[in-house]
Amino acid sequence: MQEINQNLAKHLKQQRQQKNWSLDRTASETGVSKAMLGQIERGESSPTITTLWKIASGFNISLSSLIEPPTASSDATVIPLVLAQHKYLANDNAPVPPIFPYDPRFGFEMFEFILDAGVERLSEAHRPGVTEHVVVISGTIQLLINDEWLTLTQGEAIRFAADQPHGYRNSTDHAAVFHNIIHYGQTAADTPHAD
Repeated sequence: MQEINQNLAKHLKQQRQQKNWSLDRTASETGVSKAMLGQIERGESSPTITTLWKIASGFNISLSSLIEPPTASSDATVIPLVLAQHKYLANDNAPVPPIFPYDPRFGFEMFEFILDAGVERLSEAHRPGVTEHVVVISGTIQLLINDEWLTLTQGEAIRFAADQPHGYRNSTDHAAVFHNIIHYGQTAADTPHAD
């Protein structure tokens, strides 16, 4: 978590400098308070995934651009092992390192999540054009899409427009594992003219 917070502090400062935004302007664009942004930049806060999504959307960048160092530009890139204890999509809303961080050449990022028994996570709408692709690796999860909970079991997959409120929950007695590919579409983060 400390490494994520350090990366986040560095990337948030870089984004503000690139856009020449003050903390006031950043707060206005992201909907995150100036005080919270200052704490994040000083490495004094572990923001929730909801807060990180607000920041990413305000800057028009991918989520993983905030929490991961950039990957090497190569056709064959080996991504370091993501530790299992960092994959939990828990009630504390902590960020999860991606399997594949966002790369503007491909327009997506990929996460593996472990959803513990009884955990429910709601997500605000992402910006227009963002699509999520969810594949259940083990167990059973439910997805909230269009105000309806849909059940997915091992091996099932779904693609949905994520520019609407949505959610994930596990109503069973056992943990479930799923992969989530977030694709940024034609308005992809880090592409030219994204401002």
